[in-house]
Amino acid sequence: MRVLLAGGGTAGHVNPLLATARRLRERMPEAELTVLGTAEGLERELVPRAGLELVTIEKLPFPRRPDAAALRFPGRWRRAVREVRALIRDRGIDVVVGFGGYASAPAYRAAHLERVPIVIHESNAKPGMANVLGARWTEFVGLSYRATTLKGEVVGMPLRPEITGLDRAGLRAEAVAALGLDPERPTLLVTGGSQGARSINRTIVASADAIVAAGWQILHLSGGRQTDFEPASSAHYVAIEYLDRMHLALAAADLVVCRAGSLTVSELMAVGLPAVYVPLPYGNGEQGMNAADQVSAGGALLVADGEFTAEWVRTRLVPLLRDADRLAEMASASAGAGASDGSDRMCALIERAAATRRQS
Repeated sequence: MRVLLAGGGTAGHVNPLLATARRLRERMPEAELTVLGTAEGLERELVPRAGLELVTIEKLPFPRRPDAAALRFPGRWRRAVREVRALIRDRGIDVVVGFGGYASAPAYRAAHLERVPIVIHESNAKPGMANVLGARWTEFVGLSYRATTLKGEVVGMPLRPEITGLDRAGLRAEAVAALGLDPERPTLLVTGGSQGARSINRTIVASADAIVAAGWQILHLSGGRQTDFEPASSAHYVAIEYLDRMHLALAAADLVVCRAGSLTVSELMAVGLPAVYVPLPYGNGEQGMNAADQVSAGGALLVADGEFTAEWVRTRLVPLLRDADRLAEMASASAGAGASDGSDRMCALIERAAATRRQS
């Protein structure tokens, strides 16, 4: 089977693509995989590093206002679709699998015109424009969350094996030692992602003494772009700018305070960690929607960015930290709200779609 995997730009698009590709190679070693992306996204580095071939096309954002770029868009769109159609014919592609992002929309259109089956994975609760377009031409749509407005079947998020195979209890002692934590205290993991989250950082630093006084310790991943970040001076507080072995942080953690990006939410549900989500304060509310499944199951709390203050920590978070029974219930609810076999479910969807071409 020859598969074209399209997507990229951000980690939310690239990581599910790579997790699916990895599992496809394990299930079908004879499969020929090609990745379609752009030269500007994360796929430029991550795809070759994973041992996959990357073919690039022009980055082509959908126009959102009537300007010169909008006037040039139709011609650039037709050219991109032609390039992908030629790639599909030259490689004898059997199925096109899209994960959203700039490369996906031309891939969906090209596959539709070439009568090649399309499979879509939507990682966010609020679907992106490319996947909304592609869903017009296929019934094979995999969703990460039940709250997603796009029509399809819930397959969960394709995740890397470091997450799906994570034995938190078995790794905890090693993780605590490696991160310089106290093995006798529960751990609050705080992260705003690789770039950090200024509002979360400031509130946690201001509240560190109150959190520690509740009997906890803080593992604070501050992010690499927060140049004005000043760590707290409290005892039982560890600040790390960036951690490339994130599975260690998850193994050490008992509760997580973080943004609600689609990948983050899916990973926390997969490993059964309760969370306090502080969604990005801009956009269309998609991060809050990402957390909806876990919140409704009782595994997470949702607090607006502007409300996540030292006062909120004192009145809401600290009482939660002192309630071991509720935290245990939240952990159990988190584990039951998500799926850890998203890669296998996506592979099954791809195989079903490819079978329709063989039958036609």
